[in-house]
This record gives sequence, C-alpha cells and structure tokens, in this order.
Amino acid sequence: MPESVKQGDKRQIARLISRIENGDPAREEILEALVPHTGRAHLIGVTGPPGAGKSTLLDALIRELRKRGKTVGVIAVDPTSPFTGGAILGDRVRMTGHALDPGVFIRSMGSRGHLGGLSGAAREAVMVLDAAGYDVILIETVGVGQAELDIMHLADTVVLVLNPTAGDVVQVFKAGIMEIADLFVINKADLPGTKRLRAEIEDLLDLSKHDADWRPPIIETVATRDEGISDWYEKLEEHREFQVASGEWDRRRRLRLENEVRQRMEEEFRKRLEEIWADPKFQEDLQSVARRLKKPGEVAVEWMKRTLRGQSGR
Repeated sequence: MPESVKQGDKRQIARLISRIENGDPAREEILEALVPHTGRAHLIGVTGPPGAGKSTLLDALIRELRKRGKTVGVIAVDPTSPFTGGAILGDRVRMTGHALDPGVFIRSMGSRGHLGGLSGAAREAVMVLDAAGYDVILIETVGVGQAELDIMHLADTVVLVLNPTAGDVVQVFKAGIMEIADLFVINKADLPGTKRLRAEIEDLLDLSKHDADWRPPIIETVATRDEGISDWYEKLEEHREFQVASGEWDRRRRLRLENEVRQRMEEEFRKRLEEIWADPKFQEDLQSVARRLKKPGEVAVEWMKRTLRGQSGR
C-alpha cells in the first residue's frame, strides 16, 4: 500500500478508491495490501428513509467529531445517474463545508443498481479509509427503506434515522431494517409527532430487544441547529465501549472478514460461470437439455463438480 495513503494524502486516497471502483486489474493486489492495516476505525452506518435529514445530520456529526479531535472518513452512497453512471449527489452539497479540512475525507459513490443500500465498491472504499488511519468512518446509504440490510455486514454501529413527519414508518420498516439498528435518531424532533414516534419505537424495542444485552437508545435531534448531536456522539461512544467489553467488536470484525472471503468466492464463481457458459462443450450439453436428452440438474451438478476439480474439458 502506498505510504502516501497511510499518511492520509487525500489525492492518493481518492485515486486508489477510483481504481478500485473502476475495476482496476490490480484491484485484488491493492486490497490484499490494505487488509493488514485495517480494523482500527469505528465504522458507523447511517440509514433511513429519504427526507429524514441524513446528510444534514452527518454534517453536524462531522463537526462534533472534529471538535473532539477525531479524524473522519465519509462514504456517501447515492442513487446512480441513468445518463453518466455516476452518483446523483443530491444533498451531499451540505457536507462540502468540510472539504478543506485535512482531517475529513468525503467520497460520494453511485449505488450502480445495487439493491442493498450500498454500492458494490463501498466496502473496499471503507477498507481504504480504514487503512489510511481515519478514526471514524461514516457510511451513508442510499435511503431506499428495508432493503438496506447490507450495512449490518459492514458497520460496527448501525444508526437508523427517522423523522416524525414520515407517517407510520415503524410499520413500514419493522419487517427488516428496524431490527438491525443499534441506535435510533429522531431528526427534526421540533416537529409535531415526535412523542408518538418515540413511543412506537419504544413499543417495538419492548418486543424485539426485551432480553438483549444492548437496548438501542433513541436520540432526538434537530440537525439544522446542532441540537442533540453531542448526545448522539456520546451514545455512539457508549455503543463502541459496550462492543469492546462484550467481545462484539472482535466478533463483528471476524464476521466482516468471513463475509469478505465469501464475497470474493462468489465473484470468482461468477467469473468461472461466464467461462463455462462460453465453453462449446457446455453449449452442447445445453442443447441436450433443450432436446430433453439430459436433465438441467444433471448438467448443472456435472459442470459444478468439474469446476471444483479445476477441469475445464471432458
């Protein structure tokens, strides 16, 4: 890994992320070099419905973290433009006030059709920032609702942002995303409906977390006025300390690495499947299936066994 990245050179960090995102042939070699330097940062995932004020909240949290001497990396995943394939920045302009701060790095990434709320390269970008030595890495997801479960496999702390004007959001999200939250933030808490929303979340926690070692706290904020941000920071620290003391910190890191191995294996299998599909002998077997001479399962198992044995021909 380039020494300039370890020393926090923003230009080199940005170039490295771009190389990974664009599928550089040396990507695997780059990622392998990063792994020994990762595992130190506190990874905080921030998710929730569009309009909850996630970007404004992150802007305020970055200020709080910097006041406390923390360096901050931000990966903000946005919808992908159908015209350029890049990120539609949307409210990301609200964080540009930190662009000149040497202790803050912000990168927007397009989701590129990925349905889990993160872009396919987001986890690698997080690895780069972790290896570069940032104390805290904030990962903001697209904001598409309960499909955003990928964040639980990446973040140490998952924050679900809601606001009291969004209707019965608890019912909407409780099928999935509500259960993965480590903290709840009710933003725009100066608006009517805050007490009702808080009560709904408490009721849900009574059902789903009644015997849990960590009961997710609920923090009320008004991000535009920096209200509640200090409390939010304190709860984030409490969760980190709880994880370290309980062993959850190490467990999540182990699971993250295991998930990385699984994803790499899946990528390799996809590549191999493309090679198999182009194999004339495989196409012959497909023709046999089409003529009802062979069964689909029979062909699939046969070629899978061949692949695992490393054999490409008959």
